[in-house]
Amino acid sequence: MTGHQTSLGTHDYAPDARNETILINVNGVLRPRAEAMVSVFDSGFMLGDGVWEGLRVHAGRVAFLDQHLDRLWEGAKAIFMDIGISRDELERRIYATIDANAMTACHIRLMVTRGLRSTPYQDPRVVVSPATIVIIAEHKDPLPSTIEKGIRLATVHVRRGYPDVQDPKLNSHSKLNCITACIQATQAGADEALMLDPHGFVATCNSTHFFIVKRNRRGVQEVWTSSGDYCLAGITRGNVIRVCEDHGIPVFEKNFSLTDVYSADEAFVTGTFAGVVPVTSIDGRPLTPARGPMVERLQGLYRALIEADVAARGRP
Repeated sequence: MTGHQTSLGTHDYAPDARNETILINVNGVLRPRAEAMVSVFDSGFMLGDGVWEGLRVHAGRVAFLDQHLDRLWEGAKAIFMDIGISRDELERRIYATIDANAMTACHIRLMVTRGLRSTPYQDPRVVVSPATIVIIAEHKDPLPSTIEKGIRLATVHVRRGYPDVQDPKLNSHSKLNCITACIQATQAGADEALMLDPHGFVATCNSTHFFIVKRNRRGVQEVWTSSGDYCLAGITRGNVIRVCEDHGIPVFEKNFSLTDVYSADEAFVTGTFAGVVPVTSIDGRPLTPARGPMVERLQGLYRALIEADVAARGRP
C-alpha cells in the first residue's frame, strides 16, 4: 500500500486559478473570496452548529435541487433552527452566485449556521442574529482518473453512532466523526474510510455512501447498500437506488458484513461531487483493477438521470 500515493478520494480535483477570484455569497451579499468572512462569534465557527448541502451545477442548472433543499430544511427543523428565508429566496441567491461567477458547471457548498452568538456558549438562547447563509461556488470537477480507476478504502475503528448520540442522518457542520475516520484511513494509506455501524455491519464512508455488487444463488448480480439506519440520507445514494429500480437491477438496503464486502464482484461509492466512483480495493483485498461493468453501467444511467433532471428544471 505504501507505494500508492493517496488522493483526496472522490473529492480529488485539478486546481483552477479562477477559484482565486470567485465571488462568495455571504448573507445575500456577493464578496470577493479574500473578503468573504464570518464573525468569530458565528455559531458554525464556534460550535459547528448548522447544516449544509453540496450541490452540482450542470448546463446552468442545479441538479436535484428540490431534494437538496428538502434535506436542508428537514435538518434545520430537526435542530430547531430557523433558516430565516424562503426556499425561493435561497434558490435566487444560489443562482445569483453562479451567474455572478459566469458559471454553467460548478460545485457549490451551501452552509447555514444558527447565526451570531453574544458570547461563546452552546445555548441557542444566546444567538442574537438571523441564520448565517454562505454559498461558495467553485470551478471544480472530479478527476477522470477517479471516475475510471477508482479509489481504495480502509475500514476504520471509528463507528457511525446511534441516533440518540448524534443522528448520522443530520448533514451537520459537526463532522468530527467523519474527520477522525478520514484521518485514520489516510494514515493507513487509503483514499477514504469505510465505517461500520454500532453492530459491526457496514454503514457508509466518511464522505460518500458505499455499495457492493454480489451474485445471488441464481448467479444474478445484485446491488447492496447499507440499511440506511446509520448514514446520511444521501441524494446520490437515493438516485442510484432509483435508477437500479427503474432499469431492473435488483437493489437492496440491508445489513451486511466485511466478509460480504471482501468477496464482492464490484464495489463503488456515491456522492454529489463525483457521482458513482469504483472502489478497487478494501483493506488490501483487491476487487477490480478499475471500474467493472456494473459500475460503468450505473455511471451511464446516473449521468442520464442528471441530464433529464436539469433539462426539465427551470430557474429564477
